[in-house]
Amino acid sequence: MTREKEIVRVTLWGGVINVLLMVFKFVAGIFGHSAAMMADAIHSLSDFATDIIVLAFVKISSKPKDKKHHYGHGKFETLATTLIGVALFAVAVGIFIDGAEKITIWAQGGQLVMPGQLALWAALVSIAMKELIYQITIRKSRQLDSQALKANAWHHRSDALSSIGAALGIGGALIGGDKWAVLDPIASIAVAAIIVKVAVDLIKNGFGDLMEQSLPEEVENEIMTIVQSVDGVVEPHKLCTRRIGNNYAIEIHVRMDGNQPLKVAHDSASEIERLLKQQYGPDTHVNVHMEPVKTKESKSKS
Repeated sequence: MTREKEIVRVTLWGGVINVLLMVFKFVAGIFGHSAAMMADAIHSLSDFATDIIVLAFVKISSKPKDKKHHYGHGKFETLATTLIGVALFAVAVGIFIDGAEKITIWAQGGQLVMPGQLALWAALVSIAMKELIYQITIRKSRQLDSQALKANAWHHRSDALSSIGAALGIGGALIGGDKWAVLDPIASIAVAAIIVKVAVDLIKNGFGDLMEQSLPEEVENEIMTIVQSVDGVVEPHKLCTRRIGNNYAIEIHVRMDGNQPLKVAHDSASEIERLLKQQYGPDTHVNVHMEPVKTKESKSKS
């Protein structure tokens, strides 16, 4: 099964679960009179929307290179990751505003509607199902090295966390009685805070890759070690790195003996390329610029 098909299969399974949970949560939120559960239902709705985004953008990003995209279409997957983060952030703001309004009503002496047991059961079912689909999706994202799948996995995890917050708020209100009904909207605000953290991380990483940020320092150090392991290569420098979707792009200058045959220098550069692609995948973009360095013998002649 191809990488694209595996991503689609995992995402479709997540989408089916999201639709079922979304309907269940909306029903439970409406008939269970729970603000926290309605917030959780909206979160599941955003999960379903991001499933659609992943399916659409992974399809585009898997296209081969063409005349207008010499480096392929991998950036579309990064764009999908960023859009998921933006969608999450928007959902969190809406949930926060709704919860704050209900807390204000309670603080001013207003009466809040008590949540029902149906809402609590919906939260517990959501926790179990969303954690399961998170584990499946995050494992696949690591196997396939997919940014979009990883972002979607954390969207599933954030939904599970939000359901935990909803369960605590709804359960606390049910146990404490009418005077503790405010725990329900408080839980919805806690849910919003969790979602904001996940959203900011996704947006930060997505924008970083779109703006051509370098690979992590430990990866660049590993690249330098690999390059220096090739015989005849000295003083690797001017290392430039970035991500193109799920692939790495690596450019580096190396110095070699200027008196050796061109074929020997070419073979060394090819070996660098082979080792880097062996380490980071066959679709890694590698550009090695060779520079001559004088040997002691050539220096004495001059």
